[in-house]
Amino acid sequence: MKIVAFKKLKFPDSPGVYFFLKGKEVLYIGKATSLRDRVKSYFGKDLIETRGPIILDMVFKADKIKWKITDSVLEALILEAELIKKHQPKYNTKEKSDKSFNYVCITKEKLPKVIVVRGNNIKHLVFNKIFGPFPSNSQLLGGMKIVRRIFPFLDDKSKNYMEFYRQINLAPDLNDRKLYLQNIKNIKLFFSGEKRQILRNLKKQMIGYSREHEFEKAGETKRQIFALQHINDVALIKGQSLGIPERTVLDKVFRIEAYDIAHMGGKNMVGVMTVVENGEVVKSEYKKFSARGGSAFGGKTVLGDSKANDIAALKEVLERRLAHKEWAYPGLIVVDGGKAQINIAKAVLVKMGLNIEIVSVVKDERHKAKAIMGDKEFALKYKKEILLANSEAHRFAISYHKNMRNKSFLS
Repeated sequence: MKIVAFKKLKFPDSPGVYFFLKGKEVLYIGKATSLRDRVKSYFGKDLIETRGPIILDMVFKADKIKWKITDSVLEALILEAELIKKHQPKYNTKEKSDKSFNYVCITKEKLPKVIVVRGNNIKHLVFNKIFGPFPSNSQLLGGMKIVRRIFPFLDDKSKNYMEFYRQINLAPDLNDRKLYLQNIKNIKLFFSGEKRQILRNLKKQMIGYSREHEFEKAGETKRQIFALQHINDVALIKGQSLGIPERTVLDKVFRIEAYDIAHMGGKNMVGVMTVVENGEVVKSEYKKFSARGGSAFGGKTVLGDSKANDIAALKEVLERRLAHKEWAYPGLIVVDGGKAQINIAKAVLVKMGLNIEIVSVVKDERHKAKAIMGDKEFALKYKKEILLANSEAHRFAISYHKNMRNKSFLS
């Protein structure tokens, strides 16, 4: 197909799926954030460098391009998989072996799990429902995170991380099996392209919960409706229209840093920093801060006053971290504690002339998150990311403290 023929077509600047055809034969199926920009990239002079000789051959043989608009990029990802399965386009399978494709599978259990399985393992297992194939693993995993935040589900890692998953709303209340099975049903409908049916079902459920005065369930259902109608997923495949390889995301990174202090009676005191960027932990950016000149930070131990030790240590950790101007500064700092921790963090930022938002995670007597203090807008908008960063900071601090304590014991 020549670029002259392409220019006659008026592609929309919308997410969707496109088809290269030769006569009635479907040669290739792809997805896009912008159908117009994505298809245009196939007619650039650098096509062989960006996509390779197989796709160049496909474009040369094609004599027609069709497309279908979707409401979101995530739905384009799902529709692409459904259509590849239906049409088996030879240039899709030429690019990549179908054995390395990924599938979304629903297990046969009392409380079904939703897991991602590679094609070469799919025949050896038994599932209730299988969706796919999905050519891009990175995009599928990104899509699954979006789906899970709308309809929390269990996966193959839930057994080890259940309490943490509950805190960030990735796992539901398993005491209500009926509600969990509704989530599984909605996930099946979503991967079958039945979003409108899901919305009808949810609106009916919300009315029913309100009539029964189950306002908490009605509120959760309302959240699911809103999330389905406002899927924010451009990062899933943004950049492909420019010929940039998958996994590369052009969106602005929002960085959250969380801090925690660990010690035992003021001894072996350590501090840590963890990082979450765009909802994902970045373990390569984690930092450890050990004691300097004493059993506590700066040698300023206040015997019997662990709160004073924690605040003094937090102050020193923040000062030492923020002095590293070569490290990217965060858009939000998360501290563990209450007003005292927020105030000391603010004082450090004022002293250093930095304008960074701060929130704190308040814990109950079992050290479980019960509230987020600070800017309410940030607390609501980034609740899951804040809890994730804080949970990681606590885990990392405890691990580092145990390591230091063991070293002290052996010495």
